[in-house]
Amino acid sequence: MADFPTTARVVIIGGGAIGASSLYHLAKAGWADCVLLEKNELTAGSTWHAAGNVPTFSTSWSIMNMQRYSTELYRGLAAAVDYPMNYHVTGSIRLAHSKERVQEFERAKGMGRYQGMDIEMMSPKEAQDLYPFMELHDLQGVLYDPHDGDIDPSQLTQALAKGARDLGARIERFCPATGVSRENGEWIVQTDKGDIRCEYVVNAAGYYAQRVGEWFRPFGGRTVPMMVMSHQYMLTDEIPEIEAYTREHGKLPLLRDVDTSYYLRQEKAGLNLGPYERNCKAHWIAPDDPMPQDFSFQLYPDDLERLEWYIEDAMARVPLLGQAGINKVINGPIPYAPDGLPLIGPMPGVPNAFEACVFTFGIAQAGGAGKVLAEWITEGATEWDMWAVDPRRYTDYTDTDYCIAKGMETYGHEYAMHFPWHEWPAGRDKKLSPVHDKVKKLGGVMGAYNGWERANWFAQPGDDTSEDSTRTWERSGPWEARIRAECLAVRDGVGVLDLPGFSRFNLSGDGAAEWLRERIAGGLPRIGRMNLAYFADNRGRILTEMSVLRHREDMFTLITAATAQWHDRDVLMGALPDHLSLTDHTADYSTLIVTGPKSRALFETLSPQADLTLPWLSHQAAQVAGHNAALARVSFAGELGWEIHAANADMPAIYDAVLSAGATPFGMWALNSLRIEKGYRAWKGDLSTDYTLLEGGLERFVKFDKPQDFPGKAALLHERQQGSPKRFVTLVVDADEADAPYMSTLWHDGQVVGETTSGAWGYRVNGSVALGMLRTDLAAPGTEIEVEIYGTRCRAIVQPDRPLWDPENERLRA
Repeated sequence: MADFPTTARVVIIGGGAIGASSLYHLAKAGWADCVLLEKNELTAGSTWHAAGNVPTFSTSWSIMNMQRYSTELYRGLAAAVDYPMNYHVTGSIRLAHSKERVQEFERAKGMGRYQGMDIEMMSPKEAQDLYPFMELHDLQGVLYDPHDGDIDPSQLTQALAKGARDLGARIERFCPATGVSRENGEWIVQTDKGDIRCEYVVNAAGYYAQRVGEWFRPFGGRTVPMMVMSHQYMLTDEIPEIEAYTREHGKLPLLRDVDTSYYLRQEKAGLNLGPYERNCKAHWIAPDDPMPQDFSFQLYPDDLERLEWYIEDAMARVPLLGQAGINKVINGPIPYAPDGLPLIGPMPGVPNAFEACVFTFGIAQAGGAGKVLAEWITEGATEWDMWAVDPRRYTDYTDTDYCIAKGMETYGHEYAMHFPWHEWPAGRDKKLSPVHDKVKKLGGVMGAYNGWERANWFAQPGDDTSEDSTRTWERSGPWEARIRAECLAVRDGVGVLDLPGFSRFNLSGDGAAEWLRERIAGGLPRIGRMNLAYFADNRGRILTEMSVLRHREDMFTLITAATAQWHDRDVLMGALPDHLSLTDHTADYSTLIVTGPKSRALFETLSPQADLTLPWLSHQAAQVAGHNAALARVSFAGELGWEIHAANADMPAIYDAVLSAGATPFGMWALNSLRIEKGYRAWKGDLSTDYTLLEGGLERFVKFDKPQDFPGKAALLHERQQGSPKRFVTLVVDADEADAPYMSTLWHDGQVVGETTSGAWGYRVNGSVALGMLRTDLAAPGTEIEVEIYGTRCRAIVQPDRPLWDPENERLRA
């Protein structure tokens, strides 16, 4: 074909709403030399049969940002690209049947207010004024979102496509991509019409994303973590009462009964009912139900029997529904990632390849997703921290069985509340510590961290460890007395925490030290010592944190959070010169934290040859209970202590010896309380790309005077000169039954002035503590502000810029 494009900066594979939005936003950013490939017609996948609901609601900060942006974009899109669209901004009401659901709504309302949305709570009677056909039984409250609505998915996609074309981008329909190869640092995307050579490739292939993802495996890729669910919704015949109401008042708001698990929307003069049923069905997972080569514009057969309970409940809520006949049933494929959130961002391990796929709510998120994807490609970073959807949040534990089990669990609990104490039971035990069975036998109640099982707390006989007991926002529960005892054991004696799954990389080669100095904001430790190193992006924002252990002049071990494994591998590998070696040893070793004022006495019996007088932030090779190990004198709990790093095979004997020497096992929830009392930051909570190193209170880790020009240095110098708009603070909170969750709104004199990044009860300081970001002029110690915790504004006092517990660090340096 004479005019077929043979080169492009970016090739996008997939022509649904996500692919079209990505193309539009790339072209808006000035990258018009981009091509979208669609195997059939635009919208032929999940887009064409999508219901088209456009909510802003989410309890994820980044997802709410993304969906809010979508609604703002869609309201002006028709005029911006001169393409007519059916977009109805009707508002929505979400029904709460319990106090806990009201608390969740209050939390979402606070987040929405922070982002500039006038979401509000109302009484059931006030909601009935907006939706007069609704019955009010069993309701505790209602959340009203005036910006919610619905849009025609095909029109949306065509509008985005027209906007992209008008800016110079190309769309090739009926042109399936068939594979990729790599040559001279460029991608070659193969199609039946010819090859396209490009800098970047985007997998936006919807429910075919896993098949497309396999093309990238020879270049460092992995199997895309996803599966496909069947989602049904039904359209009724026209209902005279609704037709009459619409003529007088306009369209009804969208109704969601989230505790029952369905949405009910006006469709013309009828209704559209879409349940998310517990007895759900996955497709294309068995030999007798293979994924077809092409499912364009196709549906599954109706399967209404499994929806009967939901239909009956909806008819009791809106009796008009029971008076109408079913006009049509739509039963189509929707892709699901294990947590129900999409994959947007760098393809793990693959250079210049990105993902914008596996969208469960693709129409609501398409606008924001296109913005985020375009920022990733054109700027190398996104405006908002998007870890919640980053493909690298999953690693190698997401096998087929895991993805199916979690996808079905997530679909069946689509509107579930995500309580801080609750762990979902599906897809567990993917990665086990060498002492997993021992930890469980000691009462360990487990949680999953990047697939690794760790004890959250240790139950005693008779404690309620049921899933039901964890469905609360409050701190009280069977775990509270145990967390308190674990924290006090660390304070007064010695505790041990089994910590499998630390991400660990060995870096070596001539010039490794100098290369590291060019990547991190601060300096390197001396041989035999360790320190914290911060990596910034070009804006000076916090990319990641690593513990750096120096063995020789150019030999290091870098240790990072379990969840950061693939993210930090990409951070390091993305700039690694060929003459340096980086190896991943995450699965080869495990770690014990042994900490408390009696920890030195414990090591004197177990490691008599070790030099226990070496200072804080030192490390040494030693024997523990006769087994080779590395001892690092550091403690995330903020007490005297050491980390034991040892080979997996040696860890059971070491763990038994530590317990026999008198250590009390403690869990992750106790560690969270202990680290918050010290003001220690956690990755992707307190440490994220939403904040710069200076805003994060990390200036002592930045060496402005070093000769190396590290990423973000210019931006941080400018910020230091101009001043930071917000500052990291520790708050003591007059909290009621619940402590401040991530992204709780901070108020002062009726104005939003910041947000929390984490919070917990501090058992050593006997109070509720929150870490957060606060407007700089209010960050002075003693300032009184308010923290909004599940709808209740609680008084809080800004603390001095030092740890609450052991402010001079005398205990951990002892």
